[in-house]
Amino acid sequence: MNYHTRKWIKPEDLNPNQTLFGGRLLQWIDEESALYAIIQLETPRCVTKFISEINFISSARQGDIIEIGIEATEFGNTSITLTCNVRNKMTHQTILNIDKIVFVGVDEQGKPTKHGKTQIEFVANRLKDKNENQH
Repeated sequence: MNYHTRKWIKPEDLNPNQTLFGGRLLQWIDEESALYAIIQLETPRCVTKFISEINFISSARQGDIIEIGIEATEFGNTSITLTCNVRNKMTHQTILNIDKIVFVGVDEQGKPTKHGKTQIEFVANRLKDKNENQH
């Protein structure tokens, strides 16, 4: 799993128990997952279709650095399925797991669009392929 985003837990991210507010973490995960889906599907628009059970395993506290790991597990005709793991950057202790997050690529009218993708692609490889085809 690749960890793309790190977050530093600040006072405004805390709940009354002085631990990371779960809603804030879910906001970060949804945004990070959407960006991952948009890049993988090469589309400017994706919507969250489904999020499976969210398993909060441990907490983060002010000053902790967490990292969000996202990995593609399946490609549908119009969708991409991801898995997510959030962990403490310094200790690698797992904070949260989500087995399944599904995004659907949509057109300007919000209708699902086929993407033609079947596997993870890395942007560096896409750029290399485009440069090679120009020569």
